[in-house]
Amino acid sequence: MGIASSTSKKAAAAAAAAAAAAPAPSSNAPASNPATQAPTVGSAAPAPTVTTTVVGNSKMAAPPRKFLVGGNWKMNGSRSLVDSIAKSLNELSGDQGTEIVVAPPSVLLEVVRGVLKSDIGVAAQNIYSEKSGAYTGEISVDMLKDLGIQWVITGHSERREYFKETDDDVGKKTAFAVENGMKVIACVGEKLNEREANETKAVVFRQLQAIIDHVRDWNNIVIAYEPVWAIGTGKVATPAQAQEVHAEIRTWISSHLSPAAADSTRILYGGSVSAANCKELRKECPDVDGFLVGGASLKPSDFSTICQTKH
Repeated sequence: MGIASSTSKKAAAAAAAAAAAAPAPSSNAPASNPATQAPTVGSAAPAPTVTTTVVGNSKMAAPPRKFLVGGNWKMNGSRSLVDSIAKSLNELSGDQGTEIVVAPPSVLLEVVRGVLKSDIGVAAQNIYSEKSGAYTGEISVDMLKDLGIQWVITGHSERREYFKETDDDVGKKTAFAVENGMKVIACVGEKLNEREANETKAVVFRQLQAIIDHVRDWNNIVIAYEPVWAIGTGKVATPAQAQEVHAEIRTWISSHLSPAAADSTRILYGGSVSAANCKELRKECPDVDGFLVGGASLKPSDFSTICQTKH
């Protein structure tokens, strides 16, 4: 037997003896879990996790929700009104922490876009789900973008009621607008008889489902909950009523899209919002991320007050 072989055997025997002499680990000792161990000094800390949502083939991060106030002029307005409202809004100092979007009739879109500051958005009140063609009276995405218009309202109750737009029509319009680079305020809401029959959630969820059925990218969608019974009637949902439905919508989005989508989606309240009630709604409703304003958006002083609700 050589010297090297003899030495190796002796070293192996010594190691075995040392191992046998070592105390056995306690059965009560916690198992080592590298995933829960704090990084040692000098080691790289784990990378932060970013919550994302996958909707169809798109991926979306969940940013904080910025308060938004929209003004829907409906079939109202004139050049003189444009000048008054623009003067009032342009005088608001700096970034109020609130995004402002106004929606004049289509014939005033270019005028309004030309007189408002660039950080104030302008929306069309309607859009069609085709690029172009023999669709008399309709407005296309490309026409709006050519005027510098980045927003559109879809699914307003008056479009549903008077022009017989179906849930599916609204879903298609919303999806087409988003796919072509527009930002959308998609409206949902129940009628008085539906509320009295305890069908609010069923109606609102049905309307939301029709949007989700068509939309593949949720990034540029804002939801506006507008109880039809409170639009232009002077009746306003109590803060408790508004908060209840907004919370239900957010929970529904969480379960049908993802928690990240629910956290990032802005949900506006609309329905006789005024300078007198906006602060109470803001204070009492944590799931209300802004307002879609009707009649009060035509009153420069009142609308400016609502735009500053967050402060």
